[in-house]
Amino acid sequence: MANAEHVTAEDVRLMQDLAQRVTATRPDLVNADASLGELAWTWGKGHAADGASWRRRLWSAGGELVAWGWATLPRRVRLSDGAVKDVEEAYLAYQVHPDHGGLVDEVIDWYDATAAGVERTVLPSAADECAVDRWAAHGYRTDPSALGDAGTWTQLNERDLTDLEEPALPAGFRFRDADEVGPEAVVRAHVDAWVRSTYTVEAYRGVRRTPPYRGDLHVLVEAPDGTMASSAILWLDAANRTVEFEPVGTHPAYRRRGLGRAVLLHGMHLARAAGATHATVACLGAPAHRAARDLYYGVGFRVFTRDAPLLKPATAR
Repeated sequence: MANAEHVTAEDVRLMQDLAQRVTATRPDLVNADASLGELAWTWGKGHAADGASWRRRLWSAGGELVAWGWATLPRRVRLSDGAVKDVEEAYLAYQVHPDHGGLVDEVIDWYDATAAGVERTVLPSAADECAVDRWAAHGYRTDPSALGDAGTWTQLNERDLTDLEEPALPAGFRFRDADEVGPEAVVRAHVDAWVRSTYTVEAYRGVRRTPPYRGDLHVLVEAPDGTMASSAILWLDAANRTVEFEPVGTHPAYRRRGLGRAVLLHGMHLARAAGATHATVACLGAPAHRAARDLYYGVGFRVFTRDAPLLKPATAR
């Protein structure tokens, strides 16, 4: 079965189920933005503002979803500083179950038809060599912006949750969670950490409504003056006993004080208490983007896999 229309909350739940099934057998083949947590984060924060620019197609077999494509078309977005940005290219998140690899060509054909006439980007897993070859056969090439020391490619890092250090905070700082501090403080923490974010209270309320979000697994550090200085959302995949950190951020004025390290360690302790045995977190992998990578390596994460950014010019069919 295949169909195409706007993305719904039920679609996202089906996509998350496929993410869990792929994670259980071939976690290296889970594409960028196709994991349980990334799907929740993208849908939750974006569907109210960006949903009109989203298109999706689902492929099912034997009563189960086995492939999907989620295209984001060109759109105008409003940033937290009031500026307006025009996004002129299309982007595709997608996933194909390893047992149905032949559907990659159908996903590509659908994307090319849906985003015809504009530049198209996609982020398959570099570990999925067959899929990368099929994208190349359809005219997709490595995205030039992903190359070089300041490239935009992303790596996924992992670690198990044994031998965890105890988190340590500077004097006067304390851990909080989203249920305690409320929506306005949660959003302020994110916007302070991510310059020119599109995040709003409405977007956060969408995140809260999206499984498997848990307010007690959305951790923050409160500074002595009441500022929420650092934060991270933990997405618990109970079926696979793994947790995904997304996003993780610290207020610029409070960086280099060990707050990011403390948030990660505190979060891993909470995740282990909730039943997780494994954790993942993504970051930019190019040499110039050392800060986040060094932070994650410093608490025991190591690179697991990476994406393969691909691009097809607007003039290509």
